[in-house]
Amino acid sequence: MAISCLIAFFIPFELFLFSYAILGPLHYLTEIGWLHKKNYFTKGKNDFIFLVLGCVLIVYWNYFPIKNYTRTADVLLFCLFLSVVFVFIKDWLYRSILILLSVIIIGVLNNSPQYFTWFGIFLPTIIHVFIFTWAFMLYGVLKEKSIPGLISIAVLIICSILLFIIQPTNLIYKVSEYTMKSYGGFSELNFRLINFLNLSKLTEVKQIFTTQVGFVIMRFIAFAYTYHYLNWFSKTSVIKWHLVPKKTLFITLIIWFLSISIYIYDYTLGLQVLLFLSFLHVFLEFPLNVMSFIGIGKELSTFNIKKQSKLN
Repeated sequence: MAISCLIAFFIPFELFLFSYAILGPLHYLTEIGWLHKKNYFTKGKNDFIFLVLGCVLIVYWNYFPIKNYTRTADVLLFCLFLSVVFVFIKDWLYRSILILLSVIIIGVLNNSPQYFTWFGIFLPTIIHVFIFTWAFMLYGVLKEKSIPGLISIAVLIICSILLFIIQPTNLIYKVSEYTMKSYGGFSELNFRLINFLNLSKLTEVKQIFTTQVGFVIMRFIAFAYTYHYLNWFSKTSVIKWHLVPKKTLFITLIIWFLSISIYIYDYTLGLQVLLFLSFLHVFLEFPLNVMSFIGIGKELSTFNIKKQSKLN
């Protein structure tokens, strides 16, 4: 975590591109395999198909000549609502009622000014890699009563804060043309995050590559993504995602090497080819994210009950 933070401080754009291309595909493949063994933490055996269809829609619209970004946010939020329903409810009568209610809620929410920013930009990116990772870690800490785990959460928060607070004016950092071109697809995230946090009022997206505030927010994004991947790979002894048949491991490694090769050949092409896999792991992880927050609530409730019992 500390090393990720340190590297993100000096070369944030380069660290992100490296992590996304090298660590990202292996994370997608191994997590999806692990989630499949866990039936995606839903009540129904085939619930994941609906999440896959949502992902297909997102990717299709991305390549469609007339892009509908509001509909992209609608599908993301709808699949998140679906995941909540799939985690709690098995009966399709009750599911249908709740799904209809979700559609109505989305119809009301999508008129708000920050709707697309939150659900079209932040949800599949910074919320996924930072907030959901934090929740996953916190649930594990509360469940296992782990002091080292608690320390790791504290360090995660401290590192994130330091990346915003420490802003040296004498640090010379210039983003190359190749880096700017490769990162172009993510630029909107930085631009909207800067304006949302009111760090500065940028007028053009390209300013994220040349301004101090652009470097500050990129440090946080690079750190969040890198640790999101590394945190998953460090969980082998806890959730044992690596215990798969040799055939599955072999296929995973082949796809991973092919993915890296595409990124090396042309980074922009790599983003396009692996777009579906990238979004797919976000969609299929939604039920796990729901379970993490449920677990946090249950553990805190149990703690409060025990505390009240001792007081009485």
